[in-house]
Amino acid sequence: MKDKLKIDIVSDVVCPWCTIGYKRLEKAISELGVEDQITIEWHPFELNPMMPAEGQNVNEHITQKYGSTLEQQDQSQQHMTEVGKSLGFTFDYFKEMRMVNTFDAHVLLDYAKDFGKQTELKMRLTTAFFSERKDVSDRKVLKQILLDVGLEAEEALAKLDNDEARNEVRKQQNYWKNLGVNSVPTIVFNKKSAVTGAQPVDTFKQVLTELIH
Repeated sequence: MKDKLKIDIVSDVVCPWCTIGYKRLEKAISELGVEDQITIEWHPFELNPMMPAEGQNVNEHITQKYGSTLEQQDQSQQHMTEVGKSLGFTFDYFKEMRMVNTFDAHVLLDYAKDFGKQTELKMRLTTAFFSERKDVSDRKVLKQILLDVGLEAEEALAKLDNDEARNEVRKQQNYWKNLGVNSVPTIVFNKKSAVTGAQPVDTFKQVLTELIH
């Protein structure tokens, strides 16, 4: 039995390009028909580790962080919405949208790993944030998301106040940062080669073909 190809994805749940990158990777995997030869693990990266509990208006945040004008942001959001649509994902940007702290979401993703539910939870979180206008730092919202994917909500939420679980996520973040990961998505194949950014489907197909056959 040949070993499966291990794909590590370092990303954040509020990162639009991470969602697009994953959807393109998923499409490449499905077009090649190699779903059963691949195993995926998600790893934490907070785009905004210092984000306060109340979050920050998205437009304000992007201007402050990247210096983009509102017009540039509108164009970028329109572009992402179109790309998302072509991949079957809905980006619903709105004026009051807020960037939120994602640390708790990463703790829950780490918890989901043992149950084989990481990818499902990741996509549910990112869908809640981008398509359903939900605050993925709100524990009531997180509880519903856990139930949606069939995880034990109370047990998972208890991890949010567990120092060991929180330190584990910090440790993982530092591990990837120390390896030089400073932008997401970073997609690592068999811990040997990596691509960053939302690469085109064909690029992913090429990489997968080389690694699998």
